[in-house]
Amino acid sequence: MQSKEGLIIAALGGVNEIGKNMYVFQYNDDIVVIDCGSKFPDESLLGIDLIIPDVSYLLDNQDKVRALVVTHGHEDHIGGIPYLLKQIQMPIYASRLTLGLIEIKLREHGLLRETKMTRIDANSTIELGAMTCSFFNTNHSIPDCLGVVMDTPEGTIVHTGDFKFDLTPANKQYPDLHRMSDIGKKGVYLLLSESTNAERPGFTPSEQLVGVHIEEAFNQAKQRVFISTFASNVNRLQQIVDAAVRTNRKICLLGRSMVNVVQVATELGYLTVPDGMILEPNEAAKLHPERMAVLCTGSQGEPMAALARLSNGSHRQMKIDAGDTVIIAASPIPGNERDVSRIIDNLYAMGAHIIYGSQSDLHVSGHGSQEELKLMLTLMKPKYFIPVHGEFRMLHQHRILAEAVGVRREHIFILNNGDVVESKNGVVRQFGQIQAGQILVDGLGIGDIGNIVLRDRRQLSADGILIIVITLSKTESKLISGPDTISRGFVYVRDSEELIEEVNQIVIATVNKMLEEHITQWNVMKKTLKDSLGQFLYSRTKRRPIILPIIIEV
Repeated sequence: MQSKEGLIIAALGGVNEIGKNMYVFQYNDDIVVIDCGSKFPDESLLGIDLIIPDVSYLLDNQDKVRALVVTHGHEDHIGGIPYLLKQIQMPIYASRLTLGLIEIKLREHGLLRETKMTRIDANSTIELGAMTCSFFNTNHSIPDCLGVVMDTPEGTIVHTGDFKFDLTPANKQYPDLHRMSDIGKKGVYLLLSESTNAERPGFTPSEQLVGVHIEEAFNQAKQRVFISTFASNVNRLQQIVDAAVRTNRKICLLGRSMVNVVQVATELGYLTVPDGMILEPNEAAKLHPERMAVLCTGSQGEPMAALARLSNGSHRQMKIDAGDTVIIAASPIPGNERDVSRIIDNLYAMGAHIIYGSQSDLHVSGHGSQEELKLMLTLMKPKYFIPVHGEFRMLHQHRILAEAVGVRREHIFILNNGDVVESKNGVVRQFGQIQAGQILVDGLGIGDIGNIVLRDRRQLSADGILIIVITLSKTESKLISGPDTISRGFVYVRDSEELIEEVNQIVIATVNKMLEEHITQWNVMKKTLKDSLGQFLYSRTKRRPIILPIIIEV
């Protein structure tokens, strides 16, 4: 649903969830998109590789799309960009490191040459139709983070991106408090501010504190150190490199994303690594264990990441020995706790020394806690407010914080993905919906996996499949071969001969009855077989396998 004129704002991803961010800002015939993230699937989405936002609204209005503006280089803000650009071409504006990380993705997808990318910083101003974008420095767990100031005919809109107020940042990129204050003094019509840590009281500790504890852990480790963190947390990577230098250890990188980020961050000058510091896995194996640190992906329990494969002994290049120290320098994103716990259990079983959890002081959040969220609200002094990037309880808590610093309750909007907020003549109101949701990426397929396929996968994982093969005579309308019964994930045939024999007898009786009644349509025969076998198998086993009849005519 779209207003004919005026300003509308809609979330295509990032509202009521953590993981993928995408916001649409439209004034009349001009659309600006901020961020295009992806999200990793939970265990209910069997076989799915990635979740990206539904961009149907942009496809329907692609002649109006002026640009994609990116706040920073985390996956939940850039992971969906290649899939978006395969459908709609648009220029990209982002900071230096963010562009470097986007380039990796576009090169992998063969989109680099045809995409126009422009570097921006806190001093940049870009005209995008009726809207003008300028920027301000924030800090987060990755360098080069920007907040966006969008001047529109309706008023000034601010999108904070992800932020914290770290006054002693490890990379010396300070939040620009003076600029934020100036923006607030000029008047902010509407603020969109992230809500990830809206439930946490106080201030988020400085990233600099983590470096001290990493070095302590390296000093105390008697053998190799395996340390897993977000590959894109360049500030953390630098502190790991520094700790390795001071404790006389070399570094080995495991995981494609870790290798890519380290390469790009080093080339662009965001990561300082001494020559000869990084070794290949085959070289690392020759070093004494006390001189080796392994930096790997998988801190969120991703099953194919390096840490998961190390924990189950399936990594081809390296293994964890008893006495090695394993550090998980990240906290699990909501939904990943079970996968992370499974890895930790496996590592303990291997005899490794494990350091994990917030109590270890080896991780601090990159997101501002309650006092920082209130500080942002106080600096910006918005008339209207939309809490974004968080689950509903976080958005609700952020609304309470906004009310506490003076924003009127009726001026605060908590939205679901696809909800539209409209501004006309200085009044903001909720205004209908546009199509939004999630698109599932499975291998090379984008959006071709729907609820039916997922239901079948869940059923297969729960109760397995039973395949029934029969051969009919086309001329004589009789059963001439079979049934051949194949079970996968349902029962072991050799241990269930009696059950399989009963299944075969039901198939023969059902097929013969249909042939006697001159029922020869394949779809009718298959449905009848599924129904009769399904009822029988559930009564005998209380399981509902997928039943797949295969009919061959000769």
